[in-house]
Amino acid sequence: MYSSLKDCVLDLESTQQLLRIQFEVDPYLEMAEIHRRIHAAHGPAILFENIKGTRFPALSNLYGTKERVDYLFSKTLPIVKALGILRDDPMKALKQPGKYLPFALKARFAVPRKKTKSQLNHLCKISDLPKILSWPKDGGPFVLLPQVLSLPPGSTDLMKSNLGMYRIQLSGNDYITNQEIGLHYQIHRGIGVHHQQYIESKTPFKISIFIGGPPSHALSAIFPLPEGMSELTFAGLLNGNRFTYTYRDGYYISNQADFVITGSVDPALKKPEEWV
Repeated sequence: MYSSLKDCVLDLESTQQLLRIQFEVDPYLEMAEIHRRIHAAHGPAILFENIKGTRFPALSNLYGTKERVDYLFSKTLPIVKALGILRDDPMKALKQPGKYLPFALKARFAVPRKKTKSQLNHLCKISDLPKILSWPKDGGPFVLLPQVLSLPPGSTDLMKSNLGMYRIQLSGNDYITNQEIGLHYQIHRGIGVHHQQYIESKTPFKISIFIGGPPSHALSAIFPLPEGMSELTFAGLLNGNRFTYTYRDGYYISNQADFVITGSVDPALKKPEEWV
């Protein structure tokens, strides 16, 4: 359905569901306040094109109304619903082939596809990203709606991965600029299970953080899926387009993301969130 977040933005603009803000906006509190007021008024998605301190734009309020979410997934949600029915009763595809067989053929979107070459070939520093701080007492600027990919120790099977949404703090307190960022997650979540496994295995805890990409990717990172179903599977089905990736230097890279941050978590290292 959407090959990229840019593709989605252009679609929303063509249907008058997007507001472009071209004047300079401060990522320190001002962006967040604009977002809150537009969201409270059930307004459109917001594209901040001129953010102080960065050359990159930022999209906000993408999922701000139920009507917009329905629109984003109007073409693919019936596929997901039909495949859910077939998962519980596969014989329906034979009993009612005219109704269910076309949906069953679209199950191919569920399988992630590896590519030999990544589309992400431009490097930037953490400090180049928009430094969005939403509240005065936040510990620092955060990445909003990130998708954090982790796998169990020794595994390269993406079907056993966890794609979750956890707060990513870009700077603040005593973080080393452009060398350290903070991950905030609860230990009982999917990445928390991997956290404990890496403590026991004493192997590097490598993760990939995807920012942007098709709307289905961020939604999949927070969706309560059936046990054993990969978030990447759901992302492909909901987008009507397979999740594509490359494998580079021991890290999985989403080919459809706008930014990818890679690195290793030190399971024993903790730092405070608050400004000091």
